[in-house]
Amino acid sequence: MTNCYNRPIGEHDWHSREYVDNWIERDVTRDNIRRPLLQQMLTLAPFTPEAEINVLDVGAGYGLVSEQVLRLFPRARVTLQDYSAAMFEHARSRLRLHHSRISYVISDLRDPGWTGELQVPFDLIVSGLAIHNLREPSLMQACYRSIYDLLRPGRIFLDYDLFGLIEGGVDTHRRWLHAAGFERTERTWEEPPLGIIAAWVREA
Repeated sequence: MTNCYNRPIGEHDWHSREYVDNWIERDVTRDNIRRPLLQQMLTLAPFTPEAEINVLDVGAGYGLVSEQVLRLFPRARVTLQDYSAAMFEHARSRLRLHHSRISYVISDLRDPGWTGELQVPFDLIVSGLAIHNLREPSLMQACYRSIYDLLRPGRIFLDYDLFGLIEGGVDTHRRWLHAAGFERTERTWEEPPLGIIAAWVREA
């Protein structure tokens, strides 16, 4: 959950442990607000709690979204992807009780090869307050195409993000998701600029 809100991404140094420590100290004050929204989002995942699913958290940051996945699906395996090793230090501490079910991949969503080290395919892909950081519409659309390619047929992508930072907001992002290949998308919650979108891959 690496999030920069309305500030240019160049102002952030996600590779600095000191910077990330200070940023998280401020950001975690919002966790109690976000947690129920993420739990609500995850109810859309078409799996029983006992399901042995392979999950990817895109832009996982310090692990808030992954934490909810691991609690809801105690037999899931979760891969956290992020640009920041400093963020992952916090995630490892936060998720230490689940360490046997977790893997970490450091890659940059701006790099077309960011998926190269992932163990695909996935049953569920989640993201929280991350993809908007790409800023450029072309990069966000490319990210959506990559996410589509990582999912098994019939599976789902769940995204909680600041969609309102782009003109057209949720509607624009839903169009991009359809263009990426998703069969169906749904706006499941919105309080602009925030929102939650679910996107489904067609069954095989």
